[in-house]
Amino acid sequence: MQLTKKLSIVQNKIKFKFYKMLRFKYLLLAVFFCSCSIFAHAQEKITLDEAIEIALSESNTVKIADMTIEKTGYAKKGAYSALYPNVSVSGNYQRTLKKQVMVMEMGGNSMSIEVGTSNNVSAGVTAAMPLVNAQLWQSLKLSALDVELAIEQARSSKISLVSQVKQSFYAVLLAKEAYNVYKEVYDNAQKNFEDVEKKYKVGKASEFDYLRAKVNVNNAEPEVFSAENAVVLAIWQLKAIMGIDLNTELDVEGALSDYVSEVVAVVQETDSTSFENNTNLLQLRLQDEMLTNTIKMTKFQYIPTLSASFAYNYNAMGNTFDMSWNPYSVVALSLNVPIFSGFSKRNSIREYQKTQDILRLSIEDTERNLNIAMGNYIDKMNTSVKRYTAAESTLEMAQKSYNISEKMYELGKATLVELNDAQLALTQAQLTMSQAIYQYMTNKAAIDELMGVEYITEENNSDKQ
Repeated sequence: MQLTKKLSIVQNKIKFKFYKMLRFKYLLLAVFFCSCSIFAHAQEKITLDEAIEIALSESNTVKIADMTIEKTGYAKKGAYSALYPNVSVSGNYQRTLKKQVMVMEMGGNSMSIEVGTSNNVSAGVTAAMPLVNAQLWQSLKLSALDVELAIEQARSSKISLVSQVKQSFYAVLLAKEAYNVYKEVYDNAQKNFEDVEKKYKVGKASEFDYLRAKVNVNNAEPEVFSAENAVVLAIWQLKAIMGIDLNTELDVEGALSDYVSEVVAVVQETDSTSFENNTNLLQLRLQDEMLTNTIKMTKFQYIPTLSASFAYNYNAMGNTFDMSWNPYSVVALSLNVPIFSGFSKRNSIREYQKTQDILRLSIEDTERNLNIAMGNYIDKMNTSVKRYTAAESTLEMAQKSYNISEKMYELGKATLVELNDAQLALTQAQLTMSQAIYQYMTNKAAIDELMGVEYITEENNSDKQ
């Protein structure tokens, strides 16, 4: 809610600047150059790896997942405690305030006799443990699977978070490169306007060229503001995913061109074995295994159980506290044979079996959807490769065309319209190349998440070595 409010405030500020531009041109220019200084301020720059490390340490989602592992670990230990003897010590003191009176008739005379003692004291120790309980042993297997499921859920949270950080990080790089492109367009438009203005004042340029140059500046300005705003929003999104304060001064290091080496060839189709580490599939299969064990545990309720117990007690009674203690001990075996429970066990088994059938159909659907998603991501990556290759060639030609147009314009052999067309072609080529790299890398991050690829920290990497 707070992030949405802040974003709304920024958007309103941008709109306000834009409208002020239409009425107070030169005042707005001053404001613009001041606002652009946010990129010049000394800000802490972080790499992609650093952003991931911070997210993994600060994200509440990851913290909750780790806490869940601890919680299920304690539950597992609690389940295993049922195998150990249950030992308890007890003590009891009873004071008789008014003794029971019995009246007896003897020889025509009645006699009253008080029954009981004033003080009754007992103390002892009791121990009990199961000897034969198949259901209990099966529940221990379920507890172990609970821990495995919690671990896999935590792994899922971390993999998903890493993917989000990567995609958000690439989005910041794309936004910054778009800003640089539009800023360059604006600077060129401003330079051309100043040249035309000088020529117009001495009668060497037409009013059309003057107005055209001025319009180009006015058209370029909002694009710069929009691009600047996109950078701010992208950085805020990255900070939100990382789990850090949105007011933290932060910038990213690097450029999309750093990842050009990865955009090299057409990606090949991957078979279903690539999904063996997919976290969604692993969680579903763990749930399937848990249902199998739950069915076994329910069936084991038909099996008799046997438990043993031992008690050692002291008793003492007397009207005064000068009593003698009388010890006694008991050893017992308890056998429980289930006979009939109103078909509840049978119905429970059938319910679990149907649940398992539904789950296995879900697993099949998940595998099918994973293959579809993989094919979709691969198609997008291949498209990005083709777009990058085409844009790379186009950019080289567009740059040459713009350089020639600029020289010809300076010599008076090209019109301002021709120069603007060359600028537009160059801008489009630059943005297309950056977008191709961005799309390739974001889809690659999505595939890594799909395949359950874990991020290897420097600490984990050193441990493996």
